[in-house]
Formats: sequence, C-alpha cells, structure tokens
Amino acid sequence: MDEPNSGDEPDSRDEALAEAVRLRGAGEREAARQRLLTLSARHPDDAEIAYQTAWAHDVLGLEREAVPFYERALAAEAPPLTDDDRRGALLGLGSTYRVLGAHERAVALLREAAAAYPEDGALRAFLAMALHNTGAHEEAMRLLLVLLADTSDDPSVREYRAALAHYATDLSTAASAAP
Repeated sequence: MDEPNSGDEPDSRDEALAEAVRLRGAGEREAARQRLLTLSARHPDDAEIAYQTAWAHDVLGLEREAVPFYERALAAEAPPLTDDDRRGALLGLGSTYRVLGAHERAVALLREAAAAYPEDGALRAFLAMALHNTGAHEEAMRLLLVLLADTSDDPSVREYRAALAHYATDLSTAASAAP
C-alpha cells in the first residue's frame, strides 16, 4: 500500500512518474532525480521507473549511480520496458559503461543492442566509440563510414556514398595503393 500523500506529490504512480519526467524536461533535473528516487524506492521492481531514474542520474553526470537503475530496468520481467525504452536503456547503459571506463562491457552490450536494433544508428555510433576505446579502430571507423553512407542527407556525402561503402569494407585499400 502506498504511503499517505504529503500534499506536494501526485497520488498515483503514473502521475508521479509523469511529473518527474516533466521536471527533468523543464530543466529541474535534481528535483526530478529526487522524485524518481522516492518513486523507485516505492516501486523497486518497476522497469519504467528504474529506467527514468537511471536517465535522471545520467543527465546530471552521475553515471556510477545510474548503472544499477539501468541494470534493474533491463532485468525486469513484468512488465518489461517498452521496445523504445529498452533501446534507450541499452544505449544509456552502454554509454555509461564506456564513460566509466568499462570499455569491454560497453562493447559487448552495445554490440548486442545494435544487433537487436540494426536500424538504430545511435547504437552503432556509440558502439563505434566504445570500439575505439578498446583499440579496435578499424572496426570503429568501418561502422561510422557505413552509418555515414547509409544515413547522411548531405549532398556531397550522398555523391560519394558508394565509395564510402566500398572503403568501409577495406580501409587499407587506399593506404596500399599510395605511391
């Protein structure tokens, strides 16, 4: 059973969550974080609340504190995150692992996420950054070139789309052809 309302917080879980998200969107990030921490304590198995709480920590630069909330959100089974929130949580956690120096964990998570959501260019971009951090520069560059060739609306990039896609498969071609 929920605790009695103190008068300054919404009554329902949905109202409280919406208010916290509104506060974050309005730039009141710390107030949103505090509301979400309270809500998360009341609903520890709620994936959506855990995800929003992770996000609230992340936007404040509190990456280390965000990790357990991301992990909780992704592990929740009933009800699970929506597909869009799951994608966001995977990106958020992968990016957070990378920022914290857990590069191999970031690569593993982001590689899995990019395979699950191949249409999501942001996942591939964050995977490329994590790969760069592990020293896998060629794979990182290949991912970014393919992403650029596939998604750019820049007319000059579109003009060279085929060349970019070709060089993405063998970055050393240009180096071996040099005089």
